[in-house]
Amino acid sequence: MTLLSLQALTVRRGECPVVDRVSFEVREGEVVGLLGPNGAGKTTLMRGALGLIEATGRSSLAELPAKVRAKAAAWLPQAREIAWPMPVEAVVRLGRLPHGDDGSAAVEQALERMDLGAMRHRPATELSGGEQARVLIARTLAQEAPLVLADEPVAGLDPAHQIATMQVFEKLAREGRGVIVSLHDLGLAVRHCTRLILMQSGQVVADGAPLEVLTPTRLREVFHISAHISESDNGPIFQPLEVIR
Repeated sequence: MTLLSLQALTVRRGECPVVDRVSFEVREGEVVGLLGPNGAGKTTLMRGALGLIEATGRSSLAELPAKVRAKAAAWLPQAREIAWPMPVEAVVRLGRLPHGDDGSAAVEQALERMDLGAMRHRPATELSGGEQARVLIARTLAQEAPLVLADEPVAGLDPAHQIATMQVFEKLAREGRGVIVSLHDLGLAVRHCTRLILMQSGQVVADGAPLEVLTPTRLREVFHISAHISESDNGPIFQPLEVIR
């Protein structure tokens, strides 16, 4: 089942296309890593796909009425600030607003998946930045949308919770949902994404299996780096090595 279809999606800033005629589909069972250097258009692409900013072309999500869209897709932006001293559990429960219920089972599952059970009664504003990030991821999970769009969700998390978060996304895909996740950690992307979409200057330059996308040539031309890439019993290992100018 197709969860998102984009056809020639374009977002302009003045006369300049920040996202330039991007087309792809995301289906259930996929964890799609959205990669590219700073300014490549990753965040703008996701916001345009959700109908949060003006765009031309077609997005199947943006065409939906707002209430329907809120059930079809869950959005985790980069911003991690929690302004009000609400208990963690109450923040996570906000993910149920599109459904109009308290969704106790979904909230409990989200707290468990993000290792927040022991913190449920603590004011979210008293948590560390990384802990607050996990609370907001849990809020997104509690929404139980078929598609999750997460913009740099592992930024600021410690290594264990970075891996655990990516494993949660993998589990969502195995359950029949879909995930689009923008990442700068190419090692996590290679190990945990089923597919990578590589962007440069607002355009998609590659779309496919991780090791088919992150070739030495593309690493040099897009990221200006070299890397060590190998296979192990635990899956592929990707380690950036040096900057190439």
